[in-house]
Amino acid sequence: MSDEFKNRVAVVTGASRGIGYQLAKELGSRGAHVIAIAKTVGGLEELDDEIRAAGGEAATLVPLDLTDFDALDRLGAAIFERWKKLDILVGNAGHLGVLSPLGHIGPKDFEKVMAVNVTANWRLIRSLDPLLRQSDAGRAVFLTSHHSREATPFWGLQSVSKAALEALTRTYAHETEKTSLRVNLFDPGPVRTALRSKAMPGEDPAKLPQPKEVALDILKVLGPDVTETGMLYDRVKGAFEAF
Repeated sequence: MSDEFKNRVAVVTGASRGIGYQLAKELGSRGAHVIAIAKTVGGLEELDDEIRAAGGEAATLVPLDLTDFDALDRLGAAIFERWKKLDILVGNAGHLGVLSPLGHIGPKDFEKVMAVNVTANWRLIRSLDPLLRQSDAGRAVFLTSHHSREATPFWGLQSVSKAALEALTRTYAHETEKTSLRVNLFDPGPVRTALRSKAMPGEDPAKLPQPKEVALDILKVLGPDVTETGMLYDRVKGAFEAF
């Protein structure tokens, strides 16, 4: 077992499947204590089994819906009580919603996507910021999409919510740039996930990278050697860039 994240405490949202699952597994197998958040209890339990099988310590499993904002507030207090700090926050969870012309999107669909993709991440920042500042090398990374910058037709829910997330992340990075906390975005590009297959049913998944490949690249922006903040890591290009 690698120990490059030994003694680091990491929160990963959307950890029961896909990219979040693989990232939590890689962090746990590399020595981090993972606080895994997702709605699916079975997926979280499988994750815990895999981390321990790889030689890591048992994860802290937090089965909750990210729109339970009161629970997110309690999360910060619980982490403080046990560890007094947080080293890594990965806002991976996201909600696709419907692919539709803007005028045809129902209010409930709009509000759900904004709640998961934007408000929940703000609530996590609000709850966990004091803990991240207690780390000697705090790292916060939020997953985004090129739709935020391209304003793709019929992808309005993704475009609007991810653009808001990027503004949120950039603002947080500017507010913390004089601290040891580094805050960045990560665009994974196309990935073989359930969300992708739902959005692109005619696409050949065999041509897409596996979530594990993406997770290994996310690790590159979580280490204490990362100096960039307020930047976007484009996985397809393999580099940080301004956004």
